[in-house]
Amino acid sequence: MKDPSNVSTYSIGFSSTASEVLSGIDLTGKTMIVAGGASGIGIETVKSLAGAGASVTIGARRVGAAEEVAEALRRKTGNEKIDVRPLDLSDLRSVRTFVANWTNRYTRSSTMRASWRCPSWSGHPEGCEIQFATNFLGHFALTLGVHPHLARAQGARVMSVSSTGSLFGPLFWDDPHFRFMPYDPLLAYAQSKTACILLSIGIKDRWVSDGIVSNALNPGAIATNLQRHTGGLRTPEHLRKTPEQGASTSVLLAGSPLVEGVNGRYFDHCQEAPLVAQRPEGKLEGVAPYALDSANAHRLWGMAADIVGERAGSTGPRHT
Repeated sequence: MKDPSNVSTYSIGFSSTASEVLSGIDLTGKTMIVAGGASGIGIETVKSLAGAGASVTIGARRVGAAEEVAEALRRKTGNEKIDVRPLDLSDLRSVRTFVANWTNRYTRSSTMRASWRCPSWSGHPEGCEIQFATNFLGHFALTLGVHPHLARAQGARVMSVSSTGSLFGPLFWDDPHFRFMPYDPLLAYAQSKTACILLSIGIKDRWVSDGIVSNALNPGAIATNLQRHTGGLRTPEHLRKTPEQGASTSVLLAGSPLVEGVNGRYFDHCQEAPLVAQRPEGKLEGVAPYALDSANAHRLWGMAADIVGERAGSTGPRHT
């Protein structure tokens, strides 16, 4: 396994773009899934991966709009191997359909996390708080569903897109769906983004023998439509990134040999983020210990497996 600190010896960082990170890298023969690949930094992620030769599947709720994006990217990259499949991560039925229809063998899976802060509590068919359900639970179900394909690939990578929002809160184990606590959109968002990091820790702990690695990342504050809801546009301009820069850490973890074998880490600005003992004042950076804790990851995995109905091989959801 490479030491991720070695990444810092290369000239990549805050200002690096996705195309710069993958410059000179040939991903021909690799297949990627990018959930949310038809908007924002997802488009730049797909463009860079496809530009390096990978076959890319975009999972999207609005298939028609996504197909227009895919066609534009086919023309721009010269890579015809960009396809679109229906995928609504807020609907476990959609996730199960995507998994049931997935027949490709692939070696990399880049999963983008759709995220926002709901101003008031919003429910989910499984009885979950909607940010937890969409930002984490749908991706958990997707990753679990394609595990057999990942294992056959022997060398798969799973990327979990989180946020510095994780620094605002851990998992609220006794009331994760805010049925008793007054609903706080920032805390709900924080919990969901902590869960995204813990998903990578869980994969590292459970699937390393299958040759699967997983790392989480913060893409940064980017001026996209999504960031209008998450607060990215309130970030000082000198700390914001373009979509091209925002996709850089995702494609580093998805396709670069610099991080071959690196597993269960959290990256920011194309570097491994430091562990922090408390939330920094001012500029947010680093990762909290609770987000990298294997015991927390194990507990979350069990909770999520119960909800999606996978603990006993059930095809239906279970309510908590």
